[in-house]
Parts: sequence; structure tokens; C-alpha cells
Amino acid sequence: MKFRRSGRLVDMTQYLLNHPHQQIPLTFFSERYLSAKSSISEDIGIVKETFEGKNLGKVETSAGATGGVKFVPVIGNEDAVRQVDQLCEKLEDPARILPGGYLYMMDVIGDPKAMQDLGRVIASHYQDAGVDAIMTMATKGIPLAYAVAQLLNVPVSIVRHEQRITEGSIVSINYVSGSKKQIQTMSLARRSLKPASNVLIIDDFMKAGGTIRGMMDLAEEFQATVAGAAILTEAVHEEEKLVSDYVSLTRLTEVDVKERKITVKRGSLFDAD
Repeated sequence: MKFRRSGRLVDMTQYLLNHPHQQIPLTFFSERYLSAKSSISEDIGIVKETFEGKNLGKVETSAGATGGVKFVPVIGNEDAVRQVDQLCEKLEDPARILPGGYLYMMDVIGDPKAMQDLGRVIASHYQDAGVDAIMTMATKGIPLAYAVAQLLNVPVSIVRHEQRITEGSIVSINYVSGSKKQIQTMSLARRSLKPASNVLIIDDFMKAGGTIRGMMDLAEEFQATVAGAAILTEAVHEEEKLVSDYVSLTRLTEVDVKERKITVKRGSLFDAD
């Protein structure tokens, strides 16, 4: 079926959004729309101008026999700051304080739109890091991990505390829990992560960083390199962190249970700003 230009632009835009960080040959679109490559190139130029003009992402083109087009999701700094500031304001609601001084965050983590928006901030930060896989614990960080993975077009490796027979052979390590100073075990299925991958670690919350440190050590068992670690919220306190190579979207600086006060600031990802 031959498309009009308006139809091609709609379908092409949707295809690029669904296949980020993937080099797509011009011949693919030419055959898909039964159109000349020159027409496809003009269409791509229109999409590129619109995407970049609206800060929706970058559209990269390359010439030659292997040339094509690639969509890279990014977010402008102003939009990223706005997203995170909105999150800070939301997290400062005193009603979030739970017994023991914990913070209720499931409404944020369970919001697909919020995770997609915040995932774009992280994916944009690591757009040039050559990430091959996302690693996360089987906890509340999973929604954010999948949001980032979708935008970087890479698989997710889920680390667990317990072994599952359905995952086959596993690699396990012991690590020190940063908050409780206890020895715990984490495991990852051998088939879940290709050896020598470049891994980005995602977590929802970090205190001392013991879990992040454990996942970094686990990645070494797969001869993987760690591109970095990104945290939704880090708790700021006097205890020394067990990791240094990480970025956070927000910092929890104070939880005053008696005064019912929560203070949340922008995280380390924005420190350079």
C-alpha cells in the first residue's frame, strides 16, 4: 500500500518512537511505503526538524550503503529540571511519612507516565554511554528500570535475593547491606546478562549504597563493565556512601516525624547546573 506524505510521517514517527537507538536503513522505509529514497529523506528531514525543535529527541542520519536514521530520546535541561522539581514537591507531602520515618513512594513508582518521564531524564544522561543492559533489584525499582531500558532499547537483568528454578543456573554473591550492616545474598541468572556487557544500574532508593555496591560486584562476575548507577531518590545523612559513581534524581535531606516535615531537593545529576 502506497502512503501519502502525511500518512508516511505519522507512521514513520511512531516507528522511530518505538525503536529508539536503532539504526534503520532508508531502504526499510522506502519498501515500507513504496516510495523513493529521495522522498523518504525529505520525510526524515521533516521529522528531524519537528523532534529537535520540540526537544523530543535527536534524529541522527548517516549516508552510504549502510546509512539510515536513528532516533535518540533526549530531554532538554529545562524540561528535566521541571520534571524533577515536580517530583520533589510531590515527595514533600507530609502525608507520605510512614511509621518508623519511612516514606511512601508507591504512587510515584506505580505511575507509568511518571516513570516514563523520569526514565527519559536518566536515558538522556546516559545516551552516549554505550549501555547494553539495565540491572536492577527485584524491588520497587523495576518500573523505572524498564522505562529506562525501553528508551535505550536494551534488555533488563533482574537481580534477586532468592533463587528461582525457572531461571536456570545462577551466579550468587554475598554483600553487606549498607543500612543494616548485615551480610545478604543476591543472585542473577547466568542467561540474564551477556558476558562483557556495559551495564547501567537502576534503583529506586539508596541509603548507604550497599545494594548498589553489591550489584556492581555482581556485574564483575559476568566480566561486565558498569556504565554508572542512577537512583530515583538518595537519602542524605552523615554515613559514608559505599559507592561514589552514581547519579540521583532527588535527594531526601530531612524527614522530621515529630514536625511532620519532609525536605527533598534535586539530586546529584543536576549538581553541575
